[in-house]
Amino acid sequence: MDAVQENEEKMALRHAIGLVRMRAPAVGAGGDIPSPCVSICRVNESTGVCEGCFRTLGEIAGWSSANDEGKRRIWKLIEQRMDALSS
Repeated sequence: MDAVQENEEKMALRHAIGLVRMRAPAVGAGGDIPSPCVSICRVNESTGVCEGCFRTLGEIAGWSSANDEGKRRIWKLIEQRMDALSS
């Protein structure tokens, strides 16, 4: 991978993390738990995680049927993944 492509990927990652982090405060605000989807739907083959919302395919598929506790658990995993990718 060349330097330009690497820089573009880092910028895309920062952008996706920023979009998802804007939704995160609503998780603890009560009411409906927002979906972390930011319409950047591309699963990384090596990690198995969406490069837009940082969920696995299983988490994406199960989101609509998950209860609030399950959705909060997924959000916690998303936060951990974003933190790991940010460091």
